[in-house]
Amino acid sequence: MRNHWSVQPLGYMFWHRKKQFLLERDTDDSWTMFAVESGRFAYRIGEEEGEAGFGDIVVCPPGVVFHRRTIEPLTFHFVKFEWEPAPAPEEAGRLGGRWTVRDAERLMSTYRYMKEIGSGIREEPALGRMKHMVEDLWRLIEMEQSREAADAKPQADPPGPDMQKARRWLMAHAYGPIAMRKLADELDITPVQLTRRFRAAYRTTPSEFVTGLRLARACRLLEETTEPLEPIAQQCGYENGFYLSRMFKAKLGMTPSAYRKLHRV
Repeated sequence: MRNHWSVQPLGYMFWHRKKQFLLERDTDDSWTMFAVESGRFAYRIGEEEGEAGFGDIVVCPPGVVFHRRTIEPLTFHFVKFEWEPAPAPEEAGRLGGRWTVRDAERLMSTYRYMKEIGSGIREEPALGRMKHMVEDLWRLIEMEQSREAADAKPQADPPGPDMQKARRWLMAHAYGPIAMRKLADELDITPVQLTRRFRAAYRTTPSEFVTGLRLARACRLLEETTEPLEPIAQQCGYENGFYLSRMFKAKLGMTPSAYRKLHRV
């Protein structure tokens, strides 16, 4: 990552369950960022292509064609920004592409603040606050990259096809009953191997990854609806409101009712 940098946000938009992009390819004269809360989309930036979902941040340098296609209804934060100072062309190529943030709890918190700040970022104090949030995303990426570099393996291998398949499976089944043994059987490995290999690929266990997805959905439903806790719990994959409340308090440090009072939009 870069040394002695900052970013200047130029524009922001939050999209909820967008079914398709207006343009499946576009070129911008600024840096652009697609930070995914839920859903999935396929992308191609230069020679890099892949799929992005929860926890992924896809960044496109200026002047580069950005191909994108929704796979599932997409909830995401779109940010236009500039680097200060501007990176050299070779460095710009390294900054583009898909980055994955594993710290789901911190990521959800940053996303909530970005949504609260909203699109009016051309004036203070909103501009300074959004600048802080976008830089926070890059600092999360930076810190996780630094931790990976300090691991016993000097360079972590990218996730293999089997773990990418596991991640897609978990995202598709996160909000219903999940049997990790079934996923392990589909991959022809043991549950212990699944946990070890998923953690090596994504720095989190399959169960922790699912918890992040479920709590992200719970946060959105608490913010955007007036539904009681019981149906929200069922939509998020939990048996009842009591269990959701216990997980919510353990992971986010407050009860769902307290969260709703603080973050209603």
